[in-house]
Amino acid sequence: MALPVGVQIRYWSIAAVALLLVLWFLGDVILPFVLGGAIAYCLDPVADRLERWGLGRVLATVLITLVAILVFVVMALAVIPTLVEQAVSLVNVAPQLASQLWTFLNERFPELMREGSVVRESLQSLGATIQSKGGALVQGIVSSAVGVLNVLLLVFIVPVVAFYLLLDWDRMVARVDELLPRDHAPVIRQLAHDIDATLASFIRGQGTVMLILGTYYAVALMLAGLPFGAIVGAIAGLLSFIPYVGAIVGGGLALGLAFFEFWGDWVRIAIVAAIFFSGQFLEGNILTPKLVGGSVGLHPVWLIFALSVFGALFGFVGLLVAVPVSAALGVLVRYVLGRYQKGRLYQGLEGRGPDEE
Repeated sequence: MALPVGVQIRYWSIAAVALLLVLWFLGDVILPFVLGGAIAYCLDPVADRLERWGLGRVLATVLITLVAILVFVVMALAVIPTLVEQAVSLVNVAPQLASQLWTFLNERFPELMREGSVVRESLQSLGATIQSKGGALVQGIVSSAVGVLNVLLLVFIVPVVAFYLLLDWDRMVARVDELLPRDHAPVIRQLAHDIDATLASFIRGQGTVMLILGTYYAVALMLAGLPFGAIVGAIAGLLSFIPYVGAIVGGGLALGLAFFEFWGDWVRIAIVAAIFFSGQFLEGNILTPKLVGGSVGLHPVWLIFALSVFGALFGFVGLLVAVPVSAALGVLVRYVLGRYQKGRLYQGLEGRGPDEE
């Protein structure tokens, strides 16, 4: 005899609260395992494909690991140093750019910059805010990204965790399936399938879109001669998972740098603008429809809200799990709404059959 619905809800609620408490207390300690699990999840379809081609699971995992190590080494030697160098240079030159902006506006638009004008007061207020908060922001980023995360721990632990999880992924999924409550196993499997489809479309597909756009923007801006083109392109690609945000932030930063660097050379400024317009066309008409699809169901506002809430509650780990958790919650909410619309609470007396009246 199955447990009453109220008792089941109580048990599952306790389990959900316990999971949240674990995330809360462990915090950044579980970061290597979260990253390792995410990597294993993303690479599992590749391993399955290699298995269908005749390779064993062990050999497929070893092959994927070797290719991943090769890609990491190439990036560490060729890409990452350039991004770090440009990021540091951009931070160091920011005060100079602010001074040039002030001089530029005074020379070109003296009426807007007269004493007591709204534009002048707004810029002064913005500059004071950045000056007062900038140090704390940088210190917080450094402490969370270097001190707490412990780069060496990530470098050595994450690949090991990812390797073993990828090796045993199918066995783990089968074991979890065996532990499902028998009465609800079909529904849970269907929900898990829907969540997996959403995550596969968004994380794997959108991750590929981010990589392609980031590479395109960085290479194109560097070829256009824009200072800090690589880091600007990387920022635009990284933020492209939120529609229009990557293009607005990256495009605004690139055009701002282009106006400072190429003022009067309207052709080069137009080239920078064309790079982002073409990137948006590529993303909206080719990459996103082909790689992500239209059935993901993750609204940009929902993503921003999830990132804000999970980031505030669980720190950097919360930012990592925000997207998959929000995708899972979206599937569950759609399921609950579907059941609600089929039930008596929604349909009322009109939903009764002839024999129920």
